[in-house]
Order: sequence, then structure tokens, then C-alpha cells
Amino acid sequence: MTDGHSFNNISLSGRGGTNPGLLKINSGGIQWKKQGGGKAVEVDKSDIVGVSWMKVPRTNQLGVKTKDGLYYKFIGFRDQDVASLTSFFQSAFGKTPEEKQLSVTGRNWGEVDLNGNTLTFSVGAKQAFEVSLADVSQTQLQGKNDVSLQFHVDDTSGANEKDSLMEISFHIPNSNTQFVGDEDHPPAQVFRDKIMSMADVGAGVEEAIVTFEGIAILTPRGRYSVELHLSFLRLQGQANDFKIQYSSVIRLFLLPKSNQPHTFVVISLDPPIRKGQTMYPHIVMQFETDTVIESELSISDDLMNTKFKDKLERSYKGLIHEVFTTVLRWLSGAKITKPGKFRSAQDGFAVKSSLKAEDGVLYPLEKGFFFLPKPPTLILHDEIDYVEFERHAAGGANMHYFDLLIRLKNDHEHLFRNIQRNEYHNLYSFISSKSLKIMNLGAGTAAGVAAVLQDNDDDDAVDPHLARIRSEAADESDEEDEDFVMGEDDDGGSPTDDSGEDDSDASEGGGGEKEKSVKKEPKKEASSSKGLPPKKKAVAAEEGSSKKKKQKKKKDPNAPKGVMSSFMFFSQMERDNIKKTHPGIAFGEVGKVLGDKWRQLSAEEKEPYEAKAKVDKKRYKDEISDYKNPQPMNVDSGNESDSN
Repeated sequence: MTDGHSFNNISLSGRGGTNPGLLKINSGGIQWKKQGGGKAVEVDKSDIVGVSWMKVPRTNQLGVKTKDGLYYKFIGFRDQDVASLTSFFQSAFGKTPEEKQLSVTGRNWGEVDLNGNTLTFSVGAKQAFEVSLADVSQTQLQGKNDVSLQFHVDDTSGANEKDSLMEISFHIPNSNTQFVGDEDHPPAQVFRDKIMSMADVGAGVEEAIVTFEGIAILTPRGRYSVELHLSFLRLQGQANDFKIQYSSVIRLFLLPKSNQPHTFVVISLDPPIRKGQTMYPHIVMQFETDTVIESELSISDDLMNTKFKDKLERSYKGLIHEVFTTVLRWLSGAKITKPGKFRSAQDGFAVKSSLKAEDGVLYPLEKGFFFLPKPPTLILHDEIDYVEFERHAAGGANMHYFDLLIRLKNDHEHLFRNIQRNEYHNLYSFISSKSLKIMNLGAGTAAGVAAVLQDNDDDDAVDPHLARIRSEAADESDEEDEDFVMGEDDDGGSPTDDSGEDDSDASEGGGGEKEKSVKKEPKKEASSSKGLPPKKKAVAAEEGSSKKKKQKKKKDPNAPKGVMSSFMFFSQMERDNIKKTHPGIAFGEVGKVLGDKWRQLSAEEKEPYEAKAKVDKKRYKDEISDYKNPQPMNVDSGNESDSN
């Protein structure tokens, strides 16, 4: 390639392991992006101060050192790649890569080289290992000759799931000539002092540069005190405490809420933090937009004049969300993403919608879509296969809304529901300007999208979705079941017998009788297949049973509607998705698929549905109480009229 080189399956090595990704090297610099999205590294050509090659087991390692003291190690190059890239670095960067050799003798006695924020341990002029001093949290002098380095504990899943270096000890004898000491300061003490000066550790390391108290965090939910340190940030709450290395912060988002006095600040992490078994790749903070603060940074003059020169100021006074993102941006090195050119019908930066069972707002950004606040979902334009505008399936009054389906290249789908119809033109224009493929199944793009937003003049027309359900139900049995009518107030059904312990939720309330009427149909089909003389007897039996049904199931039209279980609310949300992902699925199989999906949900994913079920249960108790205990009528006025 004349303009540069591109390599797949190149791993970025770090203290918590390696992550494979795509590496691009061109005349402008080096870019690496993790496979599947997430962490990315960009090194500008002007920031590179050194390049090196090292032969490691089964492959080659490229080392890149920046003027900020950072050192990146990329692993996975073939021998022929080394020659071609060496020539490219010489011609494009004006730098000749240094050849380094790896010590494989297993000896642990050698020399230490402190260069920038990197500690290199060499055995016989060959490198044994190297560590970044930016990861060092504390140093301790043990005895007269031993120095231990302790590394930051990270609360991300990467640090928890992979083996990670936590502590290393060095023995420096009194005869050492590299770190010369005296009786009061032995060589080990000189070595420790050198580490402390280069790694910025010591007694004041635990002091935060700036602290923001009582910040409302929506994910993970709670109020936290947010401390910004030199190399990490800490979230301290009443029940949880998270410590996050800046190396895990990949991007910051500053997104104002439309027509509300709040602003979202999102910290995207890779790897994500973990709370129990739940991963949180995005920390969603909510600041009051009009709050003004004045803060002074607790940072040394040396760092202000060197590392953070022309970046940070000694003190800040301004809106709290702007001060927070500005300080965090320069401490972490992550870029800030703000709303782009998109404007909603109300001149906001987002449109109201719902994802799964949660209501929120969808931000169309210049390089992706971001749904907030829960579940925070970031979709990059590069990951999108196509988008599809859909007319709302419920019909009736809901025709004032439409749905937006985003299908990813990995076949995953995100369906954003209940978007107001007046937002269509702005959304369509924005998506078209990003050259994203717009597809409406069963029609061309223009005709299909127009059908989504056509005026609701045919509200009385037959809904094809409901018509197909009714026809499938009629095909399964010739018997009319007056109690089973699939309409707009359908409660979403309930799981079948094989849905295990979750059946208890589905059998609560008024959904049980509908379940029984559906389950009787296969038994009647089985009896007819045995060759019994059915015609007259079966007809008579059906007539008799229908009479019994009418007598048994006669209901008061004024009686309150039965309780809907958490599973029923889940079914309402997922039924259409199942029909899309399983085209042609039989009517009776839908309940089985719903039951399987319901059992696979975690307790936290079931919480929104269970909350709705609790609200509905309270509603039913109040209504049934009023129904069973009606207030006595006041007959005084009637008696007065009779006497008159």
C-alpha cells in the first residue's frame, strides 16, 4: 500500500491482558480499534518519539513511545511485515525502529532502566519485562534492600476476569553502582525516591485533584461522590465504591436534555465496570444544567507547568457539567462528543422513544445513535446494516407514532418505539445525510416510508397483523370461543406449560381463563382423530359445553379488568419482535418462544416488567374493592320528591 498499512488481529498489550483489533499505520500516525467496537488508540505522527521491534513467542511486537511518556505495545506481526513497516517508518516518520531482544533465560538478576514513565528490567542486555509507572499506586521500602511496587486496583471487568499484575518487588544490594547511596540513604532508598518522582506516587497520591459531591448517577443507580485523581477516578457511594483507571475511559459524552433543566454526562468504558453479574459499559451522570460551581485543582506546580501546560487551569468557575468534563477530558485524554447538527421538531437534540420496556430519549449523533438513560445503548454508524421506519403496529390512536428499527451488521436489532410522527422528517433527513441504508420491507424506500406516516384515515381498516392471528386461531379449532378475542386490549398471552417456575407469574389475574380456552383445542382435535362417531354426538357435546361455558363464564361488564403479570407485560413488548425474527412461526409456538426468552432474562432485566405488574395489581385491588363494596345511594332526594 502506498498510503499506509492495515493489519487485522493485532493485539494491544496491557497489564490486564491483550485485546485483538484492527491496526492502521499511515503518514498521519497510528490508529488501533478493538474488534467489535469499544476501545480505540490514536497516536499522531508528531507525538511519536520512538519505535522498536521485538521478537516474542510465535510473532513480533511493535513498541511505540509517545512524548507524553506513554508506551503502546502491538503484538501479532509476521516477519515480512517487520521489513515493510521498517521502511515505511523511515520514509514517512523519519524514524528507524530500534531492534530489541527478549531475554528467555528465566533469570531474575539484572539491571533496571527508568526512561520516562517506563521501567525496563534487562538481563544481559536483553529485555526481560517492562511496566508502566503510570500504573504504580504505591511504593514501599521493605527492610534496607527491598522495594515493592503496588499497582492500581481496577474495578473493570477486564481486571477482574484476567490475571493482572498487582505487586512486584526488587532487591537492591548495597553494592549496587547504578543507584549509589550512603549510610543514611541506601541504594534501595535512592531507587524508591527515583520511582516516586517519576510515577507521581507517595503520601499525597490519595488526595483527589478535585471532588464533586452528591452527583446523581443513573447507571449504576445512586448518588456518588466523584473524585478525580491523576491516574484514576473514584465513585464513592453509600453502598458501592468504584475505582476506574483512565486507561479504561474511551470517550465522554455531553448531551443536554431537551426542555428539562438537566444534562447527561456519559463516561464510556472498555472494559466495563461490574456490579455483581451486571456489566456497565457506560456511566450515565445527570447534572443540573444551571448549577454554577467554583473549584480549585489540587495539583503540583511542576505538573501544571509540564504535563498539563495549556490544558488545565489552576481554578475553574462555571457550569458544573462543563467544569467536570473539561477536567476529566485532560486527565483521561478521552475526547468529548457533543450533539451535532440534528434538531428535533421541538428544536432539541433528541427524540423521545422507548427501548424494550424503558422510556427515554434517542440522540442522533454525527457518528452514531445514543439511547439514554436506561439501558444506555450506543450504536455507531459503522455497525449499522440498515434502518427501517415502521408504522406503529397497534393502530388507532397510536398511529400518531412510528417505530425506528436499526439492524446491525452482526444481525442484532434495536427497535425504538413510540416516536412522535412529527419527528419523522428531521430523522429521515438526518439518516439520509449519513448515507445509511433505509429499508422498508415489502416496499421501495420512498413508498415504504410514506406508508409509515400516511394520514390515519383508514383506522377502521383491518389490521393485517391481527387478521393473521385470528385466522391462525380459527384454523386450529372449528369451535367458536367467545372468550378468546385477540384485539387491541389483548394482554399479551402467557407462557406455555414448559416455561417452568415462571408460570406462576403468568397465571395470576384475568389471563388464566384465556389460557384454558386455548389449551382445550388440541384435546378436541385428538379425540376426533381417534375415529369416534363424532358428528351428532360431538355437535351435541359442543352445544352442551357451550351452554355450560356461557353459564359459567358469564361476567359483569362493569367488573374491573384482571391483573396482568410481569410476563404479560413482557409478552406485549416482545411478541412483534418474535414474529419478525421467526417469520411464519405458528401461533401456538409464539408462547413457547416467549417463555424461553423470559426464563433467560436476569432479575435486573425483569425489574421493569415486575414494577408494571405491581402497579397493575394495586390498580386491580383498588377497583375490585370499589366493585365489591359500592357506596350506598343517597335516597333522601327521592323521598322528598315522593312526599311532594
